[in-house]
Amino acid sequence: MKRKEIKFNAEELVGSVEAFAEHVAGKRKLTLRSTTFALPKPVQSLAPKDIEAIRKKLKVSQSVFARLLNVPRVTAISWEKGRRHPTGAALRLLDIASKKPEVLVTS
Repeated sequence: MKRKEIKFNAEELVGSVEAFAEHVAGKRKLTLRSTTFALPKPVQSLAPKDIEAIRKKLKVSQSVFARLLNVPRVTAISWEKGRRHPTGAALRLLDIASKKPEVLVTS
């Protein structure tokens, strides 16, 4: 296994902690220009069977599943049948739901 050398920069660490503390206190807005932030990887498209598996894991009907995702019922059905494919925010939400389905049913 390859080992990656980690460089420790105390000033950078202290600066990051101070910036975060200012953000939490409402004194500073975090932006990509002022903060290094690890963005999530792009979501790969889901197969119709994967979308159906998410719904079945939740133990809900297609109508209820569509309501949980805030999409029209015909859209959710089309995803499961492979006629249409989720994109953008819907794809990210389905990815989150596949990993932690409980997030859709908590209020």
